[in-house]
Amino acid sequence: MTLDNIIQERPSGSPERVRIFDTTLRDGEQSPGAYLDPDQKMEIAVQLARLGVDVIEAGFPSSSEGNLKTVQRIAASVGQAERKSGIGTEAQPPMIASLCRANRRDIDITWEGVKPARFPCIHIVLPTSEIHLKYKVGKTQDEIIKIARESVAHARDLCANVEFSAEDATRTDQGYLLEVLETAIEAGATTVNIPDTVGYAMPHEYGGLIRFLSTSLTGRDGVVISAHCHDDLGVATANTLAGIENGCRQVEVTINGIGERAGNACLAETVMALHTRKPVFNIETNINRREILPTSAMVSQMAGMPVQPNKAIVGENAFAHEAGIHQDGVLKNRSTYEVLDPEDLGLASRLVLGKLSGRNALRNRLEGMGYSIADQDLDALFKSFKSVADANTHDVSEAQLHGICAKLSIKQKEPVR
Repeated sequence: MTLDNIIQERPSGSPERVRIFDTTLRDGEQSPGAYLDPDQKMEIAVQLARLGVDVIEAGFPSSSEGNLKTVQRIAASVGQAERKSGIGTEAQPPMIASLCRANRRDIDITWEGVKPARFPCIHIVLPTSEIHLKYKVGKTQDEIIKIARESVAHARDLCANVEFSAEDATRTDQGYLLEVLETAIEAGATTVNIPDTVGYAMPHEYGGLIRFLSTSLTGRDGVVISAHCHDDLGVATANTLAGIENGCRQVEVTINGIGERAGNACLAETVMALHTRKPVFNIETNINRREILPTSAMVSQMAGMPVQPNKAIVGENAFAHEAGIHQDGVLKNRSTYEVLDPEDLGLASRLVLGKLSGRNALRNRLEGMGYSIADQDLDALFKSFKSVADANTHDVSEAQLHGICAKLSIKQKEPVR
């Protein structure tokens, strides 16, 4: 089936919305080497609300007294504050969720953490795969069913929003996974999460699992299916998008894709894929795209985790072009080599002048610097530029460009007085 066939087969009408659940403050902080103090977590939570995420997973309250107090602080402030939506209208505060294990003590502590929020959520995680049952928790399948029923029921007695995560769902027998999730729904779960905990699934497998669950789960009216994908094999965002295509209406993501081991699905990649390929997905989010880059920079700096230059959307090179053929195309029409509009993110395309750059890019940069370049001067300029670029271990700087022009007696235009 071609892409055109897929687009044509999409139902018409208003796009649906997918809920963006940000777990930077919980799963993201579990990145080896990442550490966020309480004040930093608070700043990031405020920025996540400004970004427009629907749910902020604020931490793991039962892990320490300090974590509990931080979650309470976020719930009482960010979880109560009105905000602007991605389109500038007044919006309700985000839901504040926190993770806990499937036991009464953890659930009670988690409730104390999220309770101050206007929209609190208790997020219960319970292993379901045979490998986890055998080697991690030493439980039978029947015991897990009983724990799921009792823990979700207890959480629902406390909180209107209860999410149940079947840990290692993608390596769980599908029939048993269906039974566990139906038990959780019957006990009161309002969201069921399908984690690809170790990043094992391929997109067609993950999409197929979500399609199976969305068509097979009974009693799920009003219950949201959520995707939570890890990047061990480099397909977390692809799996998340496959989940959306097959019925997920919540996705669990992090800023810059940070998280355990190789990380999680990246918020920016997921949101911009949905936006850029709207004819394919017919899905919208509440994210303010102009806040993606400031949020990325904040998390990178505070967590001490630099963003790789070639990272999609938020990397320094995401909209940079050095090859002459690409630069020429972008100068003529941006869409020749950019499928995303950098203006959506508050950016512009960047032409990097280096040894692979062409004449048109050089002329464009020099004219932007105030020079008037005659056709007869361009060859000499380009030859001098190439000589400098070949000797450089970095991009040719504006100072070097001024030097080249001075050497060839090319003057800047007189400023208008």
